[in-house]
Amino acid sequence: MNLRRALAKNVRGWRIEHKLSQEEFADMVDLHRTYISQIEREVKSPTIDVLQRLAIAMKVSASDLLEE
Repeated sequence: MNLRRALAKNVRGWRIEHKLSQEEFADMVDLHRTYISQIEREVKSPTIDVLQRLAIAMKVSASDLLEE
């Protein structure tokens, strides 16, 4: 299992499903757009605090974000 890949897929899929740009989603979670892009491209791994912020914004559990 590749957690970084699962997270990237889940964040990007949710964002696209909700018709949000990376910039709009980044504003929701108070992060920079490039950081969201790096998560979605599997370049960066977020801290647990950022993972929690993403999960809260997406209304899912943090563990859901890491499921393939």
